[in-house]
Amino acid sequence: MTHEGLMKVNKMNHAYRQATWSHLRTRSLRIFLALALVHSVSIQPLLADWQRHTIDATSQGADGVRLADVNGDALLDIATGWEEGGKVRVYLNPGRERVTLPWPKATVGEVASPEDAVFIDMNADGVFDVVSSCEGKNQSVYVHWAPPEIDAYLDSSAWKTEAIPGLQKLAMWMFAYPARIDSNEKVDLVLGSKGDKARLGWLKAPGPSRGLEDWKYVPLYDVAWIMSIVCLDADQDGDQDILISDRKGSHQGIICLENPLPLGDPADSGAWKHHRVGPLGQEVMFLHTMPSEELKGTDVWVGVKPKGMVGFSMDHAFNTLEHSIRLILPEWMGTSKGVAQGDINKDGQLELVISCEGATRGRSGLAWCSIPKKESPKGHMPIFHDIAGSMGVKFDRIELLDLDEDGDLDVLTCEERDNLGVIWYENPHIN
Repeated sequence: MTHEGLMKVNKMNHAYRQATWSHLRTRSLRIFLALALVHSVSIQPLLADWQRHTIDATSQGADGVRLADVNGDALLDIATGWEEGGKVRVYLNPGRERVTLPWPKATVGEVASPEDAVFIDMNADGVFDVVSSCEGKNQSVYVHWAPPEIDAYLDSSAWKTEAIPGLQKLAMWMFAYPARIDSNEKVDLVLGSKGDKARLGWLKAPGPSRGLEDWKYVPLYDVAWIMSIVCLDADQDGDQDILISDRKGSHQGIICLENPLPLGDPADSGAWKHHRVGPLGQEVMFLHTMPSEELKGTDVWVGVKPKGMVGFSMDHAFNTLEHSIRLILPEWMGTSKGVAQGDINKDGQLELVISCEGATRGRSGLAWCSIPKKESPKGHMPIFHDIAGSMGVKFDRIELLDLDEDGDLDVLTCEERDNLGVIWYENPHIN
């Protein structure tokens, strides 16, 4: 896949959210300019009126949603690994008329303990394959080769699975992010893991070769438990840097690795500078990023255990603003997991959608809230609005997009303990 092709995919992945964010970014910057420690004292949630729709609940342990438009219909499709069920699946968006029904699907591979699955065209044939990252005793990364004809995409028997030789039994793999790291026009993979042998590394795509044995793994940074990887041009120098959240260990926190291009060699791990940004020494979970036009940098939100959410800004020199915003989740919610930002109630402001794990004893695992502004009085307490109700215990990362095409942002996620599966919640706000 060319660099231009990757940029097109990334644009599609964020098309719905960017449409609502474009006029809000300048305004949203103000939320990062004042120190605010904000507690919610809500004893009972505002009752949820979001309808849940099931895309698939026919396996066990749905573990994350990753998006791409794989068939060129301008609708975002889904890749998901089912950790306990040992299945990797793709789902084709059926369009507005059937979006509330279970989506057409294919099981593209069966592997043990798939923690993550993501779309990427590994052999540059113009069709999206799927890469799964596996933990547990498996500790391997697999390519699920798509059939060459898109008409056979939903034929499970047409997919072939192959382990990447250089990554087998190397670590408990947690997450993969497609990005073009070097000057090669093919898309590479940035991979993170957890455990004693955990590393953040770069799987370098070969030149003309399509064989998996020719992909070279380059370790970049010692980690303990990778939760998120985001590749972005943080310093605005034309290449892709790597932002990660490391949940455990002596380096826990948020780290940005600066790509040494154009002067250095990205294959030289010593050439990558490590910038420790955002919350440090805290148990950080999933990251959410969004461009900050005024700073020419990045706005970041991250979940922090046990019940925190932290927002901050990073400029193009990898400096973070002195002040940040910290929200504390109410008692009726579980513990922090994922976060996403968008205009949820169509009031012209940005809100947060927050997912949780540990949502037991009637607690909710999904809610949204407003974000305190600079001019808010000290002690201002945002109101949290329930989304999921008491159904669901362990939710995952969040995507916000207008699935039913009614003009507002819906919430797409997974839940793996009550086995709700791959699900989305219909935004009740109307024009």
